[in-house]
Amino acid sequence: MVDSTTIEHDADTVECLRELERKILWLASWTIHNANHVRPNLDGLKVGGHQASSASLATIMTALYFAALRPEDRVAVKPHASPIFHAIQYLMGNQTREKLENFRGYKGAQSYPSRTKDVDDVDFSTGSVGMGVAQTLFSSLVQDYLKARGWASSIPEGRMVALIGDAEMDEGNIFEALLEGWKHGLRNTWWIVDYNRQSLDAVIREGLWERLEGIFRNFGWDVVILKHGRLMREAFAEEGGDRLREWIDTCPNQLYSALTFQGGAAWRRRLMDDLGDQGPVSRLIERRSDGELADLMGNLGGHDLPSLLEAFEAARRHDRPVCFIAYTVKGFGLPLAGHKDNHAGLLTPAQMEAFRDGLKIRPGHEWDRFEGLGIGEDRLSAFLDTVPFFAKGPRRYSAPVVPVPEALEVPTQKALSTQAGFGLIMNELGRAKEGLAERIVTTAPDVTVSTNLGSWVNRRGLFAKEAMADLFKKERIPSTYSWDFSPDGQHFELGIAEANLFTMLSALGLSHSVFGERLLPIGTVYDPFIYRGADAMNYACYQDARFMLVATPAGVTLAPEGGAHQSIGTPLVGMAQDGLAYFEPAFVDELGVIMRWAFDYMQRNGEGQPDERNWLRDETGGAVYLRLSSRTLEQPGRDMAPELRQDIIDGAYWMRRPGPNCQVVVAYTGAVAPEAIEAVGLMAEDRRDVGLLAITSADRLHGGWSAAQRARERGLVHARSHIERLLDGVPSNCGIVTVIDGHPATLGWLGSVHGHRTRALGVEHFGQTGTIADLYRHFGIDAQGIVLAAQATAAGRPIRHLHTIGGR
Repeated sequence: MVDSTTIEHDADTVECLRELERKILWLASWTIHNANHVRPNLDGLKVGGHQASSASLATIMTALYFAALRPEDRVAVKPHASPIFHAIQYLMGNQTREKLENFRGYKGAQSYPSRTKDVDDVDFSTGSVGMGVAQTLFSSLVQDYLKARGWASSIPEGRMVALIGDAEMDEGNIFEALLEGWKHGLRNTWWIVDYNRQSLDAVIREGLWERLEGIFRNFGWDVVILKHGRLMREAFAEEGGDRLREWIDTCPNQLYSALTFQGGAAWRRRLMDDLGDQGPVSRLIERRSDGELADLMGNLGGHDLPSLLEAFEAARRHDRPVCFIAYTVKGFGLPLAGHKDNHAGLLTPAQMEAFRDGLKIRPGHEWDRFEGLGIGEDRLSAFLDTVPFFAKGPRRYSAPVVPVPEALEVPTQKALSTQAGFGLIMNELGRAKEGLAERIVTTAPDVTVSTNLGSWVNRRGLFAKEAMADLFKKERIPSTYSWDFSPDGQHFELGIAEANLFTMLSALGLSHSVFGERLLPIGTVYDPFIYRGADAMNYACYQDARFMLVATPAGVTLAPEGGAHQSIGTPLVGMAQDGLAYFEPAFVDELGVIMRWAFDYMQRNGEGQPDERNWLRDETGGAVYLRLSSRTLEQPGRDMAPELRQDIIDGAYWMRRPGPNCQVVVAYTGAVAPEAIEAVGLMAEDRRDVGLLAITSADRLHGGWSAAQRARERGLVHARSHIERLLDGVPSNCGIVTVIDGHPATLGWLGSVHGHRTRALGVEHFGQTGTIADLYRHFGIDAQGIVLAAQATAAGRPIRHLHTIGGR
């Protein structure tokens, strides 16, 4: 129950909030209406928006943003409530009328809140349902990490808040995150379920909230049910009110929604049919007009400001995670409230006119901040000036750049895999007491050892808020790895859930902006299982989170594991994913150069024109994906000259530069280097000018080439990309054979740069178990397969050696 003295004491605040609730509901609904019915529509497509889904959260978001939240709090808004968010920001002066008028238009306010595309201080991007929810949980864990290390001490602990549609609770990643939160002792997290009991297609199944309550309590959360508003509680206190309460609590969701849509007269008929007793219950119903009865039955907890304010204030008195299940009406306050088809429904012009009249909004004044309100502008302006959440202005932080050494220590073994090389590089970084190593945070979904992070963890420890010794070590049982947990640890060990990995990387990779402290997160994962977390990875990149993803082992070089563990399309994911620079080095010295560059690139946040050397916008920074292999290769043992370092970063270098009479160039990436080298050696026995191009990043080569073409189309005729310069000296009649332990389309575009005939080799189908030799031969990416492809591709005189080995 809500204490009536508390409500009375804060009556002025509640009155202002009620007026603001009406205003943001109007602005949100009008923004969508304007986009669909007023703004010129040149292509005839429905613009869309979610008036009903926005309306169900209007009261909750009013209570949060104008009363309950503090500057240190962070919120992930339910995607379909984006118009409510933009309306609130508009009232606070953080959003422009121009962008609201262009909602869902080019460079207008975004369909779903976006950190990178909206101007109104979005905390966490949403849109892919469920992703923003999990983000708040992992951001809370990051906050605990920073506090444990004594960082971000000037910022009070904030609440990480998610506004969740009840149908959104079907998303599996939410429950994966719940489990991880329990493991790490989650605190300071609020999830507010907009329990309007309607999904995209239908009405939510009966009894869902009971299941949700049980799940959350089992994971250590407090659960607050906000079902009955003040009007309902007052009615329950009347004679016969207990029967009304029982009817409300047992009413099926579909019936409640239908009656809500039909209105007061329908409520009266149904209640009198079910409860009418010619006594107390009948009198309770008859004392209210149809309008009052509709208001009573719509006065659920999620639409009652005093109940919400009391619940939020109580939750702020402790740091336990809280799940608020707030009963609401989808479309609350709108003519389409409760209808099962209202999810993407739009108010008709006639309905909007009636809505406008009811709110006393004059035509031509739809965007006025205080139009139609019953409280004077001066009073409301003064109230908005005191809203705590906005008191300190913009809430995005920046953090100093962590210095990166000129070069990383690279192992010198004669034979090594890039996966093992990564582990040795991390081990050397782990020796340092401060600087770069201090800001690195690693994480993995239960594959720490098998992705070669074990040595780093031995040196830096696992993170936990409370120390926990490695029992094997304590009992003097020999073990290769020491798993000591402490507040000083720098590794988050996660369960086997790749969505959690990417969401954690997203939270860690936004620490500089959300908490004002720079972290350099590195996450390791088996390359085939990138797909399992692909949505979360895309979401992390869309937010512009900065992290290094080390995916290993990759490709059919994981031969004995079979097709399920042999990644095929991940290079294409690396090339296509915005905000992610993909590399696939063959040798460990290349890896060392790339990792050094990555630590710097992850921290960049600049503007300006692309570098005319490679036409890449490196100054903007981003995340990095390293596709590594467990295949041991003989290492080249060379000096890393500055020019070679730069070529490696730009995406490719000549391992064997072609001569003027070159008939064929072999271009390879990653673990197939030995086969490419062997094939070139076989062909070069009778011709010295065969070319061998080592590609370290197909992604950056292609990106630079595309950017240079666009520059030339705009009149910059001298724009040249790195790959164009590399291939400039290759004769026009030369053929190119590309080879990768992955999908051949990764490199198949190379022939388009200067019009060379190209044969792209790679893996297009699930592999089998076997040896590397078996599988390479099966897919035609062994040395003889490369030579055969060269024979078919080369122009002019035949390469004599090809005929001696052509048959297989």
